[in-house]
Amino acid sequence: MMKVLQGLAALNNLPPNSVMSIGNFDGMHLGHRALLEKAGELKASSNAQATVVVTFEPHPLSVLRPDRVPPRLTLPQRKQELLEAAGVDILVVLPPDQDVLNLSAEQFWHILRDQSRPSHLVEGNTFNFGKNRGGTIEKLREWAAGTSVQLHVVDPVQTVLTDMLLVPISSSVIRWLLSYGRVRDAAICLGRPYELQGVVVEGAKRGREMGVPTANMDCVDQLIPDDGIYAARVSVGGRTCPVALSIGTNPTFGQNPRTVEAHIIGFTGDLYGKMLRLEILDWLRDQQVFARIEPLKARITRDIEESLSRATFDSARPVVAQSA
Repeated sequence: MMKVLQGLAALNNLPPNSVMSIGNFDGMHLGHRALLEKAGELKASSNAQATVVVTFEPHPLSVLRPDRVPPRLTLPQRKQELLEAAGVDILVVLPPDQDVLNLSAEQFWHILRDQSRPSHLVEGNTFNFGKNRGGTIEKLREWAAGTSVQLHVVDPVQTVLTDMLLVPISSSVIRWLLSYGRVRDAAICLGRPYELQGVVVEGAKRGREMGVPTANMDCVDQLIPDDGIYAARVSVGGRTCPVALSIGTNPTFGQNPRTVEAHIIGFTGDLYGKMLRLEILDWLRDQQVFARIEPLKARITRDIEESLSRATFDSARPVVAQSA
């Protein structure tokens, strides 16, 4: 089981001769997996004691520039689960307090070199660290030269999207794709469908009145894809069910708050207060305004049929994924 340590002092209590990677790891996409695969190879070949990831929670911008904090792709607990599944032995979570934020890049490096004492550091070529992001991969390479710490720089991972555009995989690219509802392309970059997690809360019950009850999800602190109708799936009641998912403001019924409503096909039961984790598989259509309820009901029936047909769709299958 992965050990989770909290705070800057945890860097003093790591096993020496470890393989370490530092970063936010939001989304745990294929680029992150490439870092951790390299770390795993180094651990096996060098008999290192542990694979260690150092991450920040919440994002440092939540203190430095709250107006610029990127929306999360992965909630903290889910990120921990994905890191553990990728073979991480120890996770160090650093809070964005002044003890951490005021460390210069060189001070942070000295803590790593003299107190954490990893044998290997694995990073991407855009890695920055320290106050004002003063530490670059070039500085890290310079400081590590001649020490017992070996730096390994992993090339960016690229993939081809459904429109045949070759892109470098990053959390920023995935956020951009989701903001346009491009969940298939986001899944290609993630290596799995994008997940949306939330507690089921009480809604307006319009779906129930039309014979298609929905679970209204309170998805706090996550990036919610663009408005539209999506095919999804969810594990509930011990089985995986297809889902017709609506994200938006229900414009047929006037001006409403933005909601996430999941019609779980074939499921009956009370889900209020339960936590659901949806896998969003494919975009079906934009939201529409209907003049009458009957055309809306007919369109929902078609949405359900399409969602059923795509319930096993492998939206994460890339056309190609490669290092640059």
